[in-house]
Amino acid sequence: MIQTNTQLKVVVPEGAELIDDVFYVWETRYGLYSTMTKEGRLMMTGATKDGVTVMTRWHLKCEQDGTLHLYTTGTNVSMGVKL
Repeated sequence: MIQTNTQLKVVVPEGAELIDDVFYVWETRYGLYSTMTKEGRLMMTGATKDGVTVMTRWHLKCEQDGTLHLYTTGTNVSMGVKL
C-alpha cells in the first residue's frame, strides 16, 4: 500500500485475479501463490493457487463469523537456547 495525504492506494500485483469480488490471487516470482484483500491486506502464501484460494476463503469466513479464535492458538515455547 502507498499512503498519500489521507487515502491509501492499494497496488494490485500484475496478473492478479479477483476472486469472489473480495480478494486477489497471483503467482509470485518464486512460483508460489499469494492472496490479498481488495483493501490491500496480505493474507496467504502457498504452493498452489487452489490451496491459497480455499484457505483465504475459509479465513475470511471465520473472521466474518467471529470463529477464527476457535482455530487459532498461541504458543510460547522456549528451548532455553540463545541464538
